[in-house]
Amino acid sequence: MTILVTGGAGYIGSHAVIDFLQAGEEVVVLDNLSTGFDWAVQPRATLVTGDIADTDLLARLFSEHEIEAVVHFAGSVVVPESVENPLKYYLNNTAKSRDLIAACVAHGVKHFIFSSTAAVYGTPASVPVSEEVPLAPESPYGRSKLMTEWMLADAAAAHPMSFAALRYFNVAGADPEGRTGQSTANATHLIKVACETALGKRDHIDIFGTDYPTPDGTCIRDYIHVSDLVMAHRRALDYLRGGGESLIANCGYGHGFSVREVLASVERASGHKLNVRETPKRAGDAVEVVANPALIKARLGWVPQNDDLDLIIAHALKWEEFLLNSSRQLGR
Repeated sequence: MTILVTGGAGYIGSHAVIDFLQAGEEVVVLDNLSTGFDWAVQPRATLVTGDIADTDLLARLFSEHEIEAVVHFAGSVVVPESVENPLKYYLNNTAKSRDLIAACVAHGVKHFIFSSTAAVYGTPASVPVSEEVPLAPESPYGRSKLMTEWMLADAAAAHPMSFAALRYFNVAGADPEGRTGQSTANATHLIKVACETALGKRDHIDIFGTDYPTPDGTCIRDYIHVSDLVMAHRRALDYLRGGGESLIANCGYGHGFSVREVLASVERASGHKLNVRETPKRAGDAVEVVANPALIKARLGWVPQNDDLDLIIAHALKWEEFLLNSSRQLGR
């Protein structure tokens, strides 16, 4: 049986491909390479370049490969951009996901794992946030992901397909063995931007808002190492294969760090003082978002291995150094 990984040439997807291959799975990657890279896909996986809404291509893939499960990472992920261009997000994250789900139903796919987001919570009334709290996304990004959760729940209720929607908190870090990492140009992830600044690839880093009601005035997030996150996907697939009921679960550690704390950790790891600029708040940014991970730990037996901010940043910084050296060697 084969796993189809959409967006498998991207940041999280490429880590998941490595994890599934190491577990002995057969993997087909479908990626349009708009933000991903063909070199990030391990050679033992089959890479197909194309769009998740290409129904003819999907029909061919499902016909040629005995696909048992789909792990769906493809989509757009920048919150401020979603505020500026909401229809892009409703197309890429919602409409195209609907087409993918329909193809899965038509071809008898048994299991579907979806990369959802903590953005479905908006600014929760209290933290840590559990899956039972009212959902109040504050950006088109969060709403586009929530719509896909609803579609999956309805499709699974009507058809013989189970699903897991994993609500990511802030994903960071890189493969500890240096095989892949966050490589997208002009990425907006705080830790990546901070590491690029430390290495001189950017001349400064912005703090968006310094008067939030937090101890140091900056936003607080729950940062999860990408390796722990992709392990949760493998655990989710094992759980569904074993007959587990469809599941929506948080993926986070249960504690958070402020923007200033993250920047201080990057300074320690790199040995460089960052050029920090304080700027106005961005639309769609919540004050504090920290996971309650009790459900995923209990249901999937998920035990994080990299719950350490300094370790996360060390792996991210090592990957940025690799990218910088590769660019110099290639004359880019």
